Amino acid sequence: MTTVIAFIFMFGLLVSVHEWGHLIFAKRAGMLAREFAIGFGPKIFSTTKNETLYTVRLLPIGGYVRVAGDDPEIIELKPGHHIGLEFNDAGKVKQIIVNNKDKHPNAHLIEVESIDLDHELYIAGYEIGDETTVHRFDVDRNAFFIMDERETQIAPFDRQFASKTVGQRAMQLFAGPMMNFILAIVIFIILGLVQGVPTDRALIGEVEPDSPAEAAGLLAGDEVIAIEGNKIEKWTEFTATVQKSPETALDFTILRDGKETNLTVTPKELQVEEETIGQVGVKLAFEKSFIGTFKYGFTQTYETTKLIITNLAMLVTGQLSLDMLSGPVGIYDATDQVVQTGFMNFLMWTAMLSINLGIINLVPLPALDGGRLLFVGIEAVRGKPIDPQKEGFVHVIGFALLMLLMLVVTWNDIQRLFL
Repeated sequence: MTTVIAFIFMFGLLVSVHEWGHLIFAKRAGMLAREFAIGFGPKIFSTTKNETLYTVRLLPIGGYVRVAGDDPEIIELKPGHHIGLEFNDAGKVKQIIVNNKDKHPNAHLIEVESIDLDHELYIAGYEIGDETTVHRFDVDRNAFFIMDERETQIAPFDRQFASKTVGQRAMQLFAGPMMNFILAIVIFIILGLVQGVPTDRALIGEVEPDSPAEAAGLLAGDEVIAIEGNKIEKWTEFTATVQKSPETALDFTILRDGKETNLTVTPKELQVEEETIGQVGVKLAFEKSFIGTFKYGFTQTYETTKLIITNLAMLVTGQLSLDMLSGPVGIYDATDQVVQTGFMNFLMWTAMLSINLGIINLVPLPALDGGRLLFVGIEAVRGKPIDPQKEGFVHVIGFALLMLLMLVVTWNDIQRLFL
Protein backbone atom coordinates (compact mmCIF):
# COMPACT_ATOMS: atom_id res chain seq x y z
CA MET A 1 0.00 0.00 0.00
CA THR A 2 2.90 2.36 0.76
CA THR A 3 4.29 1.79 -2.73
CA VAL A 4 0.89 2.38 -4.33
CA ILE A 5 0.50 5.70 -2.50
CA ALA A 6 4.07 6.71 -3.33
CA PHE A 7 3.62 5.84 -7.02
CA ILE A 8 0.32 7.74 -7.28
CA PHE A 9 1.87 10.76 -5.55
CA MET A 10 4.97 10.65 -7.77
CA PHE A 11 3.04 10.15 -11.02
CA GLY A 12 0.54 12.85 -10.13
CA LEU A 13 3.28 15.31 -9.17
CA LEU A 14 5.41 14.77 -12.30
CA VAL A 15 2.53 14.91 -14.77
CA SER A 16 0.71 17.76 -12.98
CA VAL A 17 3.80 19.95 -12.91
CA HIS A 18 4.53 19.19 -16.57
CA GLU A 19 1.00 19.94 -17.77
CA TRP A 20 0.71 22.94 -15.44
CA GLY A 21 3.62 24.47 -17.36
CA HIS A 22 1.74 24.02 -20.64
CA LEU A 23 -1.46 25.40 -19.08
CA ILE A 24 0.08 28.52 -17.53
CA PHE A 25 1.84 29.60 -20.71
CA ALA A 26 -1.23 28.83 -22.82
CA LYS A 27 -3.31 31.13 -20.65
CA ARG A 28 -0.55 33.78 -20.58
CA ALA A 29 -0.61 33.81 -24.38
CA GLY A 30 -4.42 34.15 -24.40
CA MET A 31 -5.12 30.64 -25.68
CA LEU A 32 -8.33 28.89 -24.67
CA ALA A 33 -7.24 25.82 -22.69
CA ARG A 34 -10.16 23.45 -23.00
CA GLU A 35 -8.91 20.62 -20.80
CA PHE A 36 -6.15 19.84 -18.29
CA ALA A 37 -5.93 16.06 -17.98
CA ILE A 38 -3.89 13.74 -15.78
CA GLY A 39 -3.84 10.29 -17.36
CA PHE A 40 -5.66 8.96 -20.43
CA GLY A 41 -8.83 6.98 -20.98
CA PRO A 42 -12.15 7.24 -19.10
CA LYS A 43 -12.64 10.13 -16.68
CA ILE A 44 -12.76 9.28 -12.98
CA PHE A 45 -12.95 12.90 -11.81
CA SER A 46 -13.72 16.24 -13.48
CA THR A 47 -14.39 19.84 -12.56
CA THR A 48 -14.49 23.10 -14.53
CA LYS A 49 -12.81 26.35 -13.49
CA ASN A 50 -11.96 29.48 -15.48
CA GLU A 51 -12.92 28.00 -18.89
CA THR A 52 -10.83 24.85 -18.34
CA LEU A 53 -12.09 21.33 -17.64
CA TYR A 54 -9.78 19.61 -15.14
CA THR A 55 -9.90 15.80 -15.32
CA VAL A 56 -8.22 12.79 -13.78
CA ARG A 57 -8.35 9.79 -16.09
CA LEU A 58 -7.99 6.06 -15.52
CA LEU A 59 -4.73 5.12 -17.27
CA PRO A 60 -1.56 6.52 -15.62
CA ILE A 61 0.49 6.88 -18.81
CA GLY A 62 0.80 10.65 -19.10
CA GLY A 63 -1.44 13.67 -19.42
CA TYR A 64 -2.24 16.58 -21.71
CA VAL A 65 -3.51 20.14 -22.02
CA ARG A 66 -5.97 20.50 -24.88
CA VAL A 67 -5.81 23.98 -26.40
CA ALA A 68 -8.42 25.37 -28.82
CA GLY A 69 -7.33 24.95 -32.42
CA ASP A 70 -4.60 22.57 -31.31
CA ASP A 71 -6.73 19.58 -32.27
CA PRO A 72 -9.77 19.16 -34.54
CA GLU A 73 -12.90 20.65 -33.03
CA ILE A 74 -15.73 18.18 -32.55
CA ILE A 75 -18.56 20.51 -33.59
CA GLU A 76 -18.69 22.00 -37.09
CA LEU A 77 -21.86 23.73 -38.28
CA LYS A 78 -22.59 24.10 -41.98
CA PRO A 79 -25.35 25.70 -44.11
CA GLY A 80 -28.55 23.70 -43.85
CA HIS A 81 -28.13 22.68 -40.22
CA HIS A 82 -31.05 23.38 -37.92
CA ILE A 83 -29.96 24.89 -34.61
CA GLY A 84 -31.40 26.75 -31.65
CA LEU A 85 -30.08 30.08 -30.35
CA GLU A 86 -30.31 31.60 -26.90
CA PHE A 87 -29.24 35.18 -26.25
CA ASN A 88 -27.61 37.20 -23.47
CA ASP A 89 -28.79 40.58 -22.19
CA ALA A 90 -26.82 42.38 -24.91
CA GLY A 91 -28.73 40.51 -27.61
CA LYS A 92 -25.79 38.37 -28.68
CA VAL A 93 -25.92 34.60 -29.06
CA LYS A 94 -24.73 32.97 -25.82
CA GLN A 95 -25.74 29.37 -26.55
CA ILE A 96 -25.88 27.42 -29.81
CA ILE A 97 -28.14 24.39 -29.37
CA VAL A 98 -26.93 21.70 -31.78
CA ASN A 99 -29.37 18.88 -30.88
CA ASN A 100 -32.10 18.04 -28.36
CA LYS A 101 -33.63 21.43 -29.14
CA ASP A 102 -36.95 20.35 -27.61
CA LYS A 103 -35.25 20.57 -24.19
CA HIS A 104 -34.68 24.30 -24.76
CA PRO A 105 -38.16 25.78 -25.28
CA ASN A 106 -36.86 29.36 -25.23
CA ALA A 107 -34.36 28.76 -28.03
CA HIS A 108 -34.83 30.65 -31.31
CA LEU A 109 -34.81 28.00 -34.08
CA ILE A 110 -33.11 28.76 -37.41
CA GLU A 111 -31.68 27.00 -40.45
CA VAL A 112 -28.06 28.04 -40.96
CA GLU A 113 -27.37 29.98 -44.17
CA SER A 114 -23.82 31.09 -43.29
CA ILE A 115 -21.69 31.10 -40.16
CA ASP A 116 -18.29 32.38 -38.97
CA LEU A 117 -17.24 31.65 -35.42
CA ASP A 118 -13.53 32.30 -36.01
CA HIS A 119 -13.29 35.91 -37.15
CA GLU A 120 -16.56 37.83 -37.68
CA LEU A 121 -18.49 35.90 -35.00
CA TYR A 122 -21.94 35.76 -36.56
CA ILE A 123 -24.63 33.28 -37.55
CA ALA A 124 -27.00 34.01 -40.43
CA GLY A 125 -30.04 31.93 -41.25
CA TYR A 126 -33.70 31.52 -41.90
CA GLU A 127 -36.33 31.11 -39.24
CA ILE A 128 -37.80 27.62 -39.42
CA GLY A 129 -40.81 27.78 -41.76
CA ASP A 130 -39.79 31.11 -43.32
CA GLU A 131 -37.12 30.83 -46.02
CA THR A 132 -37.64 34.32 -47.46
CA THR A 133 -35.68 36.46 -44.97
CA VAL A 134 -32.13 35.90 -43.77
CA HIS A 135 -31.50 37.05 -40.20
CA ARG A 136 -27.99 37.78 -38.93
CA PHE A 137 -27.08 37.29 -35.28
CA ASP A 138 -23.92 38.45 -33.55
CA VAL A 139 -22.26 35.78 -31.40
CA ASP A 140 -20.72 36.48 -28.01
CA ARG A 141 -17.00 35.69 -27.82
CA ASN A 142 -17.67 33.39 -24.88
CA ALA A 143 -20.68 31.59 -26.33
CA PHE A 144 -21.15 27.84 -25.94
CA PHE A 145 -22.19 24.99 -28.16
CA ILE A 146 -24.74 22.73 -26.44
CA MET A 147 -24.56 19.20 -27.81
CA ASP A 148 -26.00 16.21 -25.97
CA GLU A 149 -26.58 18.71 -23.12
CA ARG A 150 -22.81 19.23 -22.78
CA GLU A 151 -21.24 22.68 -23.15
CA THR A 152 -18.22 23.44 -25.36
CA GLN A 153 -17.00 27.02 -25.48
CA ILE A 154 -16.43 28.46 -28.93
CA ALA A 155 -12.91 29.64 -29.76
CA PRO A 156 -12.47 32.80 -31.85
CA PHE A 157 -9.30 32.61 -33.92
CA ASP A 158 -7.34 34.89 -31.58
CA ARG A 159 -7.91 32.32 -28.78
CA GLN A 160 -6.58 29.43 -30.87
CA PHE A 161 -3.07 27.98 -30.78
CA ALA A 162 -2.35 28.78 -34.45
CA SER A 163 -3.09 32.50 -34.01
CA LYS A 164 -0.20 33.09 -31.63
CA THR A 165 3.34 34.07 -32.54
CA VAL A 166 6.06 31.48 -33.11
CA GLY A 167 7.64 32.50 -29.81
CA GLN A 168 4.40 32.14 -27.83
CA ARG A 169 3.67 28.71 -29.31
CA ALA A 170 7.22 27.50 -28.78
CA MET A 171 7.17 28.67 -25.16
CA GLN A 172 3.84 26.98 -24.52
CA LEU A 173 5.25 23.69 -25.83
CA PHE A 174 8.60 24.02 -24.04
CA ALA A 175 7.00 25.01 -20.71
CA GLY A 176 6.07 21.43 -19.78
CA PRO A 177 9.60 19.97 -19.93
CA MET A 178 10.95 23.19 -18.41
CA MET A 179 8.75 22.71 -15.35
CA ASN A 180 10.08 19.16 -14.93
CA PHE A 181 13.65 20.49 -14.75
CA ILE A 182 12.56 23.18 -12.29
CA LEU A 183 10.83 20.55 -10.14
CA ALA A 184 14.04 18.48 -10.08
CA ILE A 185 16.06 21.52 -8.99
CA VAL A 186 13.58 22.23 -6.18
CA ILE A 187 13.63 18.60 -4.98
CA PHE A 188 17.44 18.50 -4.95
CA ILE A 189 17.49 21.77 -2.98
CA ILE A 190 15.04 20.30 -0.45
CA LEU A 191 17.28 17.23 -0.14
CA GLY A 192 20.27 19.49 0.42
CA LEU A 193 18.49 21.48 3.11
CA VAL A 194 17.36 18.34 4.94
CA GLN A 195 20.37 16.03 4.72
CA GLY A 196 23.14 18.34 3.53
CA VAL A 197 25.11 18.21 0.30
CA PRO A 198 27.85 15.77 -0.68
CA THR A 199 31.35 17.05 -0.03
CA ASP A 200 33.84 17.40 -2.89
CA ARG A 201 36.52 15.73 -0.79
CA ALA A 202 36.90 11.99 -0.12
CA LEU A 203 35.34 12.43 3.32
CA ILE A 204 33.77 9.31 4.81
CA GLY A 205 30.29 9.79 6.23
CA GLU A 206 29.36 6.21 7.11
CA VAL A 207 31.17 2.88 7.41
CA GLU A 208 29.05 -0.21 6.71
CA PRO A 209 29.14 -3.05 9.27
CA ASP A 210 31.21 -6.14 8.39
CA SER A 211 32.84 -4.31 5.48
CA PRO A 212 36.52 -4.16 4.45
CA ALA A 213 36.57 -0.54 5.63
CA GLU A 214 35.38 -1.51 9.13
CA ALA A 215 37.87 -4.38 9.27
CA ALA A 216 40.71 -2.00 8.38
CA GLY A 217 39.71 0.52 11.04
CA LEU A 218 38.24 3.32 8.91
CA LEU A 219 35.85 5.63 10.82
CA ALA A 220 33.20 8.13 9.90
CA GLY A 221 34.85 11.52 9.58
CA ASP A 222 38.09 10.16 8.13
CA GLU A 223 39.30 11.90 4.97
CA VAL A 224 41.23 9.82 2.45
CA ILE A 225 44.03 12.01 1.12
CA ALA A 226 46.13 9.39 -0.69
CA ILE A 227 46.02 5.77 -1.89
CA GLU A 228 49.27 3.97 -2.65
CA GLY A 229 51.01 7.34 -2.42
CA ASN A 230 48.79 8.90 -5.12
CA LYS A 231 47.07 12.07 -3.98
CA ILE A 232 43.27 11.87 -3.63
CA GLU A 233 41.39 15.17 -3.77
CA LYS A 234 37.89 14.17 -4.84
CA TRP A 235 35.44 11.39 -4.00
CA THR A 236 35.32 10.35 -7.66
CA GLU A 237 39.08 9.74 -7.60
CA PHE A 238 38.68 7.63 -4.45
CA THR A 239 35.88 5.45 -5.87
CA ALA A 240 37.65 5.01 -9.22
CA THR A 241 40.79 3.74 -7.49
CA VAL A 242 38.87 1.36 -5.24
CA GLN A 243 36.65 -0.02 -8.02
CA LYS A 244 39.58 -1.00 -10.24
CA SER A 245 41.35 -2.83 -7.38
CA PRO A 246 39.16 -5.77 -6.22
CA GLU A 247 40.87 -8.13 -3.77
CA THR A 248 44.02 -5.95 -3.85
CA ALA A 249 45.54 -4.59 -0.61
CA LEU A 250 45.71 -0.79 -0.80
CA ASP A 251 47.66 1.56 1.43
CA PHE A 252 45.31 4.37 2.51
CA THR A 253 46.61 7.64 3.92
CA ILE A 254 43.85 9.26 5.93
CA LEU A 255 43.44 12.49 7.86
CA ARG A 256 41.86 11.90 11.29
CA ASP A 257 41.54 14.67 13.87
CA GLY A 258 44.16 16.68 12.01
CA LYS A 259 46.71 13.86 11.97
CA GLU A 260 47.75 11.59 9.10
CA THR A 261 47.36 7.82 9.58
CA ASN A 262 48.10 4.88 7.29
CA LEU A 263 45.74 1.91 6.97
CA THR A 264 45.66 -1.11 4.67
CA VAL A 265 42.30 -1.82 3.07
CA THR A 266 41.47 -4.69 0.72
CA PRO A 267 38.37 -3.98 -1.41
CA LYS A 268 36.05 -6.96 -1.77
CA GLU A 269 35.06 -8.23 -5.18
CA LEU A 270 31.61 -7.19 -6.42
CA GLN A 271 29.91 -8.26 -9.65
CA VAL A 272 27.94 -5.46 -11.33
CA GLU A 273 26.25 -6.75 -14.48
CA GLU A 274 29.22 -8.06 -16.54
CA GLU A 275 31.91 -6.08 -14.72
CA THR A 276 33.90 -6.96 -11.58
CA ILE A 277 34.70 -4.01 -9.32
CA GLY A 278 36.10 -3.39 -5.86
CA GLN A 279 34.11 -2.07 -2.90
CA VAL A 280 35.20 -1.12 0.63
CA GLY A 281 31.81 -0.29 2.18
CA VAL A 282 31.82 3.45 2.89
CA LYS A 283 29.46 6.30 2.05
CA LEU A 284 30.28 9.87 1.21
CA ALA A 285 29.84 12.46 3.95
CA PHE A 286 27.29 15.26 3.68
CA GLU A 287 27.70 18.78 5.03
CA LYS A 288 25.30 21.65 5.71
CA SER A 289 25.81 24.68 3.48
CA PHE A 290 23.06 27.15 2.57
CA ILE A 291 24.80 28.44 -0.56
CA GLY A 292 26.10 24.97 -1.38
CA THR A 293 22.56 23.61 -1.20
CA PHE A 294 21.30 25.85 -3.99
CA LYS A 295 24.38 25.12 -6.05
CA TYR A 296 23.74 21.41 -5.46
CA GLY A 297 20.18 21.75 -6.82
CA PHE A 298 21.48 23.01 -10.17
CA THR A 299 24.63 20.90 -10.44
CA GLN A 300 22.83 17.66 -9.55
CA THR A 301 20.13 18.43 -12.13
CA TYR A 302 22.83 19.12 -14.72
CA GLU A 303 24.78 15.93 -13.95
CA THR A 304 21.62 13.81 -14.03
CA THR A 305 20.56 15.42 -17.31
CA LYS A 306 23.95 14.70 -18.85
CA LEU A 307 23.80 11.05 -17.72
CA ILE A 308 20.29 10.51 -19.13
CA ILE A 309 21.18 12.14 -22.47
CA THR A 310 24.29 9.95 -22.70
CA ASN A 311 22.21 6.80 -22.11
CA LEU A 312 19.60 8.01 -24.62
CA ALA A 313 22.31 8.52 -27.23
CA MET A 314 23.61 5.00 -26.54
CA LEU A 315 20.08 3.67 -27.04
CA VAL A 316 19.76 5.46 -30.39
CA THR A 317 23.16 4.20 -31.58
CA GLY A 318 22.39 0.64 -30.52
CA GLN A 319 24.86 0.50 -27.64
CA LEU A 320 21.91 -0.12 -25.31
CA SER A 321 19.04 -2.46 -26.18
CA LEU A 322 15.33 -1.72 -26.06
CA ASP A 323 15.14 -4.05 -23.05
CA MET A 324 16.77 -1.28 -20.99
CA LEU A 325 13.63 0.85 -21.32
CA SER A 326 10.91 0.74 -18.67
CA GLY A 327 7.26 1.69 -18.81
CA PRO A 328 4.74 2.28 -16.00
CA VAL A 329 5.06 -1.32 -14.76
CA GLY A 330 8.85 -1.17 -14.61
CA ILE A 331 8.80 2.25 -12.96
CA TYR A 332 6.33 0.97 -10.38
CA ASP A 333 8.58 -1.99 -9.60
CA ALA A 334 11.64 0.27 -9.28
CA THR A 335 9.65 2.68 -7.10
CA ASP A 336 8.75 -0.23 -4.81
CA GLN A 337 12.45 -0.99 -4.31
CA VAL A 338 13.36 2.68 -3.77
CA VAL A 339 10.55 3.29 -1.27
CA GLN A 340 11.92 0.51 0.94
CA THR A 341 15.26 2.36 1.22
CA GLY A 342 13.74 5.52 2.69
CA PHE A 343 11.90 8.75 1.90
CA MET A 344 15.03 10.68 0.92
CA ASN A 345 15.92 8.11 -1.73
CA PHE A 346 12.32 8.28 -2.96
CA LEU A 347 12.65 12.05 -3.39
CA MET A 348 15.92 11.54 -5.27
CA TRP A 349 14.18 8.99 -7.52
CA THR A 350 11.32 11.43 -8.15
CA ALA A 351 13.76 14.17 -9.18
CA MET A 352 15.55 11.82 -11.56
CA LEU A 353 12.27 10.72 -13.16
CA SER A 354 11.22 14.36 -13.51
CA ILE A 355 14.40 15.11 -15.46
CA ASN A 356 13.87 11.96 -17.53
CA LEU A 357 10.30 13.05 -18.35
CA GLY A 358 11.53 16.49 -19.39
CA ILE A 359 14.24 15.07 -21.66
CA ILE A 360 12.03 12.43 -23.30
CA ASN A 361 9.40 15.05 -24.10
CA LEU A 362 12.01 17.21 -25.83
CA VAL A 363 13.05 14.39 -28.18
CA PRO A 364 11.93 15.56 -31.68
CA LEU A 365 9.46 12.73 -32.25
CA PRO A 366 5.88 13.22 -33.50
CA ALA A 367 3.22 13.68 -30.80
CA LEU A 368 5.86 14.65 -28.20
CA ASP A 369 6.55 18.27 -27.24
CA GLY A 370 9.88 18.03 -29.05
CA GLY A 371 8.20 16.92 -32.27
CA ARG A 372 5.75 19.80 -32.15
CA LEU A 373 8.56 22.22 -31.35
CA LEU A 374 10.31 20.92 -34.47
CA PHE A 375 7.32 21.90 -36.61
CA VAL A 376 7.24 25.36 -35.01
CA GLY A 377 10.98 25.69 -35.71
CA ILE A 378 10.47 24.69 -39.36
CA GLU A 379 7.75 27.34 -39.62
CA ALA A 380 10.11 29.96 -38.19
CA VAL A 381 12.75 29.07 -40.81
CA ARG A 382 10.48 28.84 -43.86
CA GLY A 383 8.29 31.80 -42.84
CA LYS A 384 4.97 29.98 -43.10
CA PRO A 385 3.32 27.11 -41.25
CA ILE A 386 3.12 23.55 -42.49
CA ASP A 387 -0.33 22.40 -43.61
CA PRO A 388 -2.17 21.63 -40.31
CA GLN A 389 -3.72 18.48 -41.80
CA LYS A 390 -0.30 17.11 -42.78
CA GLU A 391 1.17 17.98 -39.39
CA GLY A 392 -1.83 16.43 -37.64
CA PHE A 393 -1.43 13.23 -39.67
CA VAL A 394 2.25 12.99 -38.67
CA HIS A 395 1.37 13.43 -34.99
CA VAL A 396 -1.42 10.82 -35.15
CA ILE A 397 0.96 8.27 -36.69
CA GLY A 398 3.63 9.21 -34.16
CA PHE A 399 1.21 8.81 -31.25
CA ALA A 400 0.16 5.38 -32.52
CA LEU A 401 3.81 4.28 -32.76
CA LEU A 402 4.50 5.61 -29.26
CA MET A 403 1.55 3.61 -27.90
CA LEU A 404 2.92 0.52 -29.66
CA LEU A 405 6.33 1.14 -28.09
CA MET A 406 4.64 1.56 -24.71
CA LEU A 407 2.93 -1.82 -25.12
CA VAL A 408 6.23 -3.52 -26.04
CA VAL A 409 8.06 -1.92 -23.11
CA THR A 410 5.25 -2.79 -20.70
CA TRP A 411 5.26 -6.40 -21.90
CA ASN A 412 9.01 -6.56 -21.29
CA ASP A 413 8.48 -5.11 -17.80
CA ILE A 414 5.87 -7.76 -16.98
CA GLN A 415 8.14 -10.55 -18.22
CA ARG A 416 11.01 -9.26 -16.05
CA LEU A 417 8.76 -9.36 -12.99
CA PHE A 418 8.27 -13.11 -13.41
CA LEU A 419 11.85 -14.05 -14.26
